Amino acid sequence: MSEPETIPYTLPRLSDDESVKRARNLAERLKQRRTCRWFSAEPVPRGIIEAAIAAAGSAPSGANHQPWHFAVVTSPEKKQAIREAAEAEERRFYGADGDSPKASAEWLEALADLGTDADKPFLETAPYLIVVFAQRKGGIDEDEVTQNYYVGESVGIACGMLLTTLHEAGLATLTHTPSPMGFLRDVCGRPEWEKPVMIVVAGHPAADATVPAKALIKKPLEQIASWL
Repeated sequence: MSEPETIPYTLPRLSDDESVKRARNLAERLKQRRTCRWFSAEPVPRGIIEAAIAAAGSAPSGANHQPWHFAVVTSPEKKQAIREAAEAEERRFYGADGDSPKASAEWLEALADLGTDADKPFLETAPYLIVVFAQRKGGIDEDEVTQNYYVGESVGIACGMLLTTLHEAGLATLTHTPSPMGFLRDVCGRPEWEKPVMIVVAGHPAADATVPAKALIKKPLEQIASWL
């Protein structure tokens, strides 16, 4: 096997104290992130969204195939179409039309303290909907169609970096995952080998925005980490 071409890689060397300080400062800022369901229609500079997607696009991925696409929806007509289709699926999920809900009683009970329901006004109010697609096929070159690897893991990391950058820029976010989501492929004009993963709603929170108190309850470090 031939040796791949390589280039040097370095990072600025920080003192231990500075490294810990930076990590803790970022952790504190990220702890302020909340899932927002009440958005302002106030415009947001496109440059923020472009920078956030560029950050997401730098995420690690299987074989460096970068198996993602971010469709940014700002058109009122397309946002309306997404809301109508998403709410139709949500009504089935919650049983809002009088039919038996798709969700189990246990699932609905788990959601009760979060106040979620089939009504999704934020899909039209927020200035940006970023629809994230996972590409089962693709490649670095635009016309290349190859098998992709570790698609779910790669796209998940990219979505985390997208949310982190949007939060760092002072925007509120929400991840919305209606099921099924095939309608997003049609609305956004994406190929059949791309799978919709989530809608990231981005914008400023409404002046009277609130979040559920339960959302502030997070597992402590000693419960989510082990040292071996």
